[in-house]
Amino acid sequence: MTLTAYTGARIFDGAQWLDRMALLVRDGRIDGYMAANSPSDAIRVPLAGGMLVPGFIDLQVNGGGGVLFNEARTVESIRTICAAHARFGTTGLLPTLITDTPAITAEAVAAGIAASEEGFPGFLGLHLEGPHLSIARKGAHDPALIRPMDDADLAALRAARRQLHTLVVTVAAETVTPAQIAALVEAGIIVSIGHSDASSELTMAAFAAGASMATHLFNAMSQLGNREPGVVGAVLLNGQVSAGLIADGIHVHPETVRAALAAKKGPAKIFLVTDAMALTGTDLTSFSLNGRTIHRVDGALRLDDGTLAGADLTMIDAVAWMHRTIGLDLGEAVRMATLYPAEAIGVSAERGHLGRGAVADFVHITDDLTVSATYIGGARVFGS
Repeated sequence: MTLTAYTGARIFDGAQWLDRMALLVRDGRIDGYMAANSPSDAIRVPLAGGMLVPGFIDLQVNGGGGVLFNEARTVESIRTICAAHARFGTTGLLPTLITDTPAITAEAVAAGIAASEEGFPGFLGLHLEGPHLSIARKGAHDPALIRPMDDADLAALRAARRQLHTLVVTVAAETVTPAQIAALVEAGIIVSIGHSDASSELTMAAFAAGASMATHLFNAMSQLGNREPGVVGAVLLNGQVSAGLIADGIHVHPETVRAALAAKKGPAKIFLVTDAMALTGTDLTSFSLNGRTIHRVDGALRLDDGTLAGADLTMIDAVAWMHRTIGLDLGEAVRMATLYPAEAIGVSAERGHLGRGAVADFVHITDDLTVSATYIGGARVFGS
C-alpha cells in the first residue's frame, strides 16, 4: 500500500485552497493532506508550482483525437476520446451519441457496455443525445433521424442502463411523455431536457416526472420570454435541475451567462460541458457527421449553412473563460467543471473533489491555466 505525497503546488480540494500542503494518495484514493515539509515515509512527487485541482468531468463529449463517436462506435474509439480529453484535464467523461439510426444507437450502447466492463481510465458511461427531440429545435441533428420514443426504445434504454454505471438521455419535453420519463428515471437513467421547443408548463411536467438535467442551457431550446418562460425559464426556476453550459463565448453571450448564474435556483447547479467533436486534440479543420461536413472556423464548428455543430472547446479552456471573462472566483469555475457535474450524475461521493476517500482524479495546472499533468486513479495519464 504505497503512499505518495504531491508537493510544491497550491491545492484546491473542491472546497478550499490549501497552501504549503502535500496531497496524499494511496491505492488510487485520496488519503488526506499533510504539511509539505513534514517528515513522512511517503514517496514524494515534487511539482514546480502551479495548482492541483480535482479532475474535470465532462458529461457531453461527442468525440476527440480525430474520432467522432457517431462514426466509430467501438471500445477503441471511446479509449481514444478519453485519452484526447485527458490532455486537457478531463478525468471522467460521457461519450455522447448524437441522433442516429436505431442500429447505430445499439452499436454505441454495445461499445459503452464493453468499455464499462473493461474499465479503462476516463470512461464514466454514455450520453445519448436524441433521437427523441424536437425538429423545431434540431440544431445540427439530422431531422430525418429524429423520431418519437416507442415501447421498443424505452425497453432498450432500460436494458442498457442495467449494464452501464451512468446513462444520460437527452429528450425534448414535448416529444417524450411524462410517463416515459418516469419509466426511464425508475430504471436509473438520468433524463435531460434539450433540443426542445416546449412551453415552461410542459417542461415543468417533465421535471415533475423525474427529468433532472438540461442539455447545453440556452442552445436548441425555447427561450425565456415576457409571456412564456420556455425551457430556459423552467430550468432556471427549478432548484432540482442541473444544466450544462458551453462556455466558449460563442454559444452563449457572457452577459447571458452572468444572468443565468444569478438567476439559477439551487441546490442544483449550472455545470460546464465541452460538447466537443472529433477535432479536439488535433489540427484537423473539418469532419463528417451523418454525411454532412462540419467546418472548424474561428473557434467554432459549423455546418455549411452556419449552424453551430458542437464546440471547439476543452474543459480547461471553459474553466479559464469562466474565470477570466465572466469573473468567477477560480475555485467556483473549477467546481463548475468538477463537483457540479459529479452531483448532476450522482457520483459526488467519490468524484469531483479531493476529499479523503475520493478517487484520486486530479490535474496539475500552471498559473496561466494550462494543463501540465493529469492523473486518473492516482496514475499519471498525461504530462510529466
